[in-house]
Amino acid sequence: MYICNRIAYIHKMIIERSLSVHLQNMLKLFPVISLTGPRQSGKTTLLKDVFPDYQYFNLERIDLREMILSDPMGFLISAGPRVIFDEAQNVPELFSYIQVISDERNIPGQYILSGSQSFLLNEQISQSLAGRVKISHLLPFDVTELATIKDQSICQTILNGFYPRLYDYQIAANDFYPSYLQTYIERDVRSLKAVENLNSFSRFLGLCAGRIGQVLNLTSLANDAGIAVNTAKSWLSLLESSFIIYQLQPYHRNFNKRLIKSPKLYFYDTGIACSLLRLTNQEMVSTHYLYGALFENLVISEIIKYQNHFGKRPALYYWRESNGLEIDCIVEKENNEILIIEIKGGQTFNKDYLKNLKKFPLEDKSIHKMVIYTGDQNTSITDIQIINWSNFPEFLKATI
Repeated sequence: MYICNRIAYIHKMIIERSLSVHLQNMLKLFPVISLTGPRQSGKTTLLKDVFPDYQYFNLERIDLREMILSDPMGFLISAGPRVIFDEAQNVPELFSYIQVISDERNIPGQYILSGSQSFLLNEQISQSLAGRVKISHLLPFDVTELATIKDQSICQTILNGFYPRLYDYQIAANDFYPSYLQTYIERDVRSLKAVENLNSFSRFLGLCAGRIGQVLNLTSLANDAGIAVNTAKSWLSLLESSFIIYQLQPYHRNFNKRLIKSPKLYFYDTGIACSLLRLTNQEMVSTHYLYGALFENLVISEIIKYQNHFGKRPALYYWRESNGLEIDCIVEKENNEILIIEIKGGQTFNKDYLKNLKKFPLEDKSIHKMVIYTGDQNTSITDIQIINWSNFPEFLKATI
């Protein structure tokens, strides 16, 4: 991959990661910033490109780890105040020394800590660097970054997902994701004593894919996987902290009616979900019984990625009453506005798309109602905006 001035040159397409501006701003305010995200989301490329004046150390190298551990304080002093430690969770002993030196220097922008195992990295940060570090997340490309997907069908977009390497080397989804998942399970999951049976974990992950967009029934999921409920809860937490799945929480503020309390399951990347569902081409996606849920997953994951890439903390929810009345996605904005969104995979508009939006209870805040679907209309009906998929990248700007 050819890198030039915060951009990645990918098949004659210049791609700049939106998060780079946020990272540069945070480095002016905090002595340490941390960048986490799934494997192969582009963290190393971004850091080397945006911060070329920082020394870079990859702590997956055993020889480098041994050298650092032989004299941690001496190493940090000689390295100076502008250092990137990639896969920093591999040397937890380093964090207490970083705390001491960064406090003594008392200047912003000293260290950048990056890692794919965010559950380990964040644990070490909370123990040693609390209050000194700004945590950011780099996820795979979002639709505003990857302009080439405008030439793809919606089913191909769902199938391909958004991992940079897949687009960089033009790798077919059914070649990329199985090996990606195998690497994730063998490298990240195997390192945790909480997961002793990798085959059971793989089965559990596949069962999660079959529940996309569904309200989580933890007991049912555990029974189908042949594991204890507490184990299922622990594994879900692991999958979420490693940016594989996302649990969309129910929205209940100011509502008096009894609402469903369990979260709904989604994947951060639809390509991973399709691989787990054994979908290998766009025709299989279009005819699969979970097609509607996969499109819903696509829209929700894109909102999550976009907000993360602009340094925002995603505030996404769903709404569902006990009688089944449901809104697919609710976005709370910082200005006290909320967006309520129905997500439909159909290409032909149906007036039924509007009925739940019309029944949403009013609150003492500004509400914007919208339908996102795969048809070709981009219009409004009374107070409800109709947004087609091709205009979705422009819509994302309204979510932050």
